[in-house]
Amino acid sequence: MKGGEILGWLDKLRRKPKVKTEYADMLNGFTPIFSQFGDDIYASDVVQQALNCIVSEMKKLTPQHVRTSNCDVTPVSGSIQNVLQNPNEIMTTSEFIEKIVWQLYFNYNAFIIPTYYVWTDDKGNEQRRYTGLYPIQPTQVDFIQDAANLLYVKFTFANNFETTLAYSDVIHIRYKYSVNEYMGGNEQGQPDNAALLKTLDLNYQLLHNLSKAMKSSCAINGVVKFKSMIDGGKTEAALKELEQKLQNSESGFLPLDITSEFTPIDRQVQMVDEATLKFIDEKILRHFGVPLCILTGDYTKEQYEAFYQKTLEPIIIAMSQAFTRALFTPREKAFGNKIEFYPKELIFMSVDQTLEMVNLLAPTGSIYENEKRVAFGLRPLPELEGVRMQSLNWVNVDYAKQYQTGTTAKTDDEEEPNDEEKPNDDEEPDDEGGDNDDGT
Repeated sequence: MKGGEILGWLDKLRRKPKVKTEYADMLNGFTPIFSQFGDDIYASDVVQQALNCIVSEMKKLTPQHVRTSNCDVTPVSGSIQNVLQNPNEIMTTSEFIEKIVWQLYFNYNAFIIPTYYVWTDDKGNEQRRYTGLYPIQPTQVDFIQDAANLLYVKFTFANNFETTLAYSDVIHIRYKYSVNEYMGGNEQGQPDNAALLKTLDLNYQLLHNLSKAMKSSCAINGVVKFKSMIDGGKTEAALKELEQKLQNSESGFLPLDITSEFTPIDRQVQMVDEATLKFIDEKILRHFGVPLCILTGDYTKEQYEAFYQKTLEPIIIAMSQAFTRALFTPREKAFGNKIEFYPKELIFMSVDQTLEMVNLLAPTGSIYENEKRVAFGLRPLPELEGVRMQSLNWVNVDYAKQYQTGTTAKTDDEEEPNDEEKPNDDEEPDDEGGDNDDGT
């Protein structure tokens, strides 16, 4: 799909308020207009390497539409899951995640526009069938409020294209969401890189000055001392003669007569010690929560798990909640519909730990036979598709008493619920999330 066609989709999604509007109120008195620009901290190779570590791990996530009931989590198929697996015509799922994570760190805000068809079912509920997810890069973002206090967001792009959408229809992920009411970053909705820029400047100055010291061709290599007194005119002539000798010397030896003496100056370029450079690098890496061991790839399971929990997991939770907020209605969310971003399979496990997990799950029938093979790097087999094995030494807790005693009579504690206790069939979801109001 071409850029113009994507913008065409956005134009179809316009939800301009039909009544008089004004800029949304902010508690600090600022007008909520934000330009998506910031200082270029990404010229630093250390910054690029740190962020690439984060983005590379986030690309491994698997987005899934699920429904939770009590503690049970069930995957749901439908239009929402389809667009999670095929976001749009030019991106795979991993590229889509990569794009939004880079934008999140570039601007401290990432915006995704869902495209969908709308209709009303026989119960009068609005239904949506999602067709795509498009990460956008606006140059300006305006938050607008109408007379009914509904919040809209107006996007302006580099080619001056503008579109206004209901904020509830926009997937908005914020990073370092603190002092600004609508945007991540500082009070102006911008990345707050002041502290990082000082460290980057220090790192640049160390490396730049070191390079200059090593490449310097203007340094004094020695002193020529004349053994007799010479006047000003002869001094100038002697200097020119010495300069000529230096230019003509291809062997590195300087020819002098008995009237002059050359004393060399020992030039030793003082290198920046390794500890200082390591400190600066780690100071930059700490800003992004990336340990040096993660950057070099020489990490233990415990170190990676700490990196995941400290740096990756908060972003994963923010993405999950932002997608859930925009893609489901309140009623659909009440039925337990949500978007989860699952990490790479067996992300923290060694071979021994994988074997232990398989041995734990296999007897309960909680894992498919092909999942066992994939866990150890073996290819799945067609004849094992959909096959789960369960040990007969286990029984459902609801039937344990019948299994042990052979009786089917119910005790007082097992009485059937009365009509008031039974769930209302009219409130059960109809179909899958996104296609029906309940999102099931």
